[in-house]
Amino acid sequence: MESSRKIIHIDMDAFYASVEQRDRPELKGKPVAVGGSSLRGVVASASYEARKYGVRSAMPSVTAKRLCPDLVFVKSRFDVYRAVSQQIRAIFEDYTELVEPLSLDEAYLDVTEPLRGPRSATLIAGEIRKRIEAETGLTASAGISFNKFLAKVASDINKPNGMKVIPPEEALAFLEELDIEAFHGIGKVTATKMRRMGIFKGRDLKALSEIEMVQRFGKVGRHYYRIVRAEDHRPVNPNRIRKSIGAERTFKENLTKVADMEEKLAYLCQVVHQYMEKSDNFGRTVTLKAKTPDFKILTRSRTFNREVRKEATLLRTVRELLLEHLEEIGQVRLLGVAVSNLSKEQESLGIQLELDFPGAKGSANETNGTDHL
Repeated sequence: MESSRKIIHIDMDAFYASVEQRDRPELKGKPVAVGGSSLRGVVASASYEARKYGVRSAMPSVTAKRLCPDLVFVKSRFDVYRAVSQQIRAIFEDYTELVEPLSLDEAYLDVTEPLRGPRSATLIAGEIRKRIEAETGLTASAGISFNKFLAKVASDINKPNGMKVIPPEEALAFLEELDIEAFHGIGKVTATKMRRMGIFKGRDLKALSEIEMVQRFGKVGRHYYRIVRAEDHRPVNPNRIRKSIGAERTFKENLTKVADMEEKLAYLCQVVHQYMEKSDNFGRTVTLKAKTPDFKILTRSRTFNREVRKEATLLRTVRELLLEHLEEIGQVRLLGVAVSNLSKEQESLGIQLELDFPGAKGSANETNGTDHL
């Protein structure tokens, strides 16, 4: 188990909603959702006051309003969020050139050989969090460990405005006691499946052989086998390039009516468009994905000369693809929307997002010393 690296995962606390509460003092202490309040609106970010009611990112706005009747909806201001994100990025780069942004509000930092400050990753994370609050008026949480997976998991432990360190000597015991839902990359659907198998904590997952994991979970089983053993050799990559941004959802019952399909596609388009805005990364190719009840997968695409920047254009294109191929699609059990040929795909500095929205899937591309973390 390689343990010489020092990795920090910084995650801003309810970023968009916190920016709105900062800029509009009358919203402080109130449940706030950034996003549209229409019937087809989607929550982009929810304040911690709203999260107490179960409101979450990517949730339909009507559902959020039902959970929290006093919820205040605020329109997104991505130009402001990007500006604040650039401030935060500048702070990171004071300490290391190895910064891998996942989105506007989170990033990995490799501080094994820091440019300034103490040699301790824990002390550096503390300095960074203090500077973020002093310079932006916002709070951030941090996870510190010797690989990206553990740092990501750790940053969620003491949210909001907290920090968690997982040193090498404590990693295996920590993972064995960790609830299966807390493993980054294991979503609600997979966690439910695992619980039905009697897998509740890391130690239960660890009891399975690699072959058993592949038999039960497919190729991703190899990933589970490694992470529960604290094995993650991915470097912090400031030049990571994303190939596409997409979201898909499997439905409990097959969709047979065009109106129902269009309603689901409108939701998926909002999620994808929010991610494109979040990363300031728009694409030229729009793809519709559909899975039929007999598990046949159909994909149909359209490429434009210019980037698709408007949500209305994205939705119109997806609807046209659906109607043009409705006869062969018929009923569906899954629908997906993706955008590729991204503007940053060929640039030297790309952005790799991790799509954590419920029902959304993106590409899963996925010196020894005595200095302590």
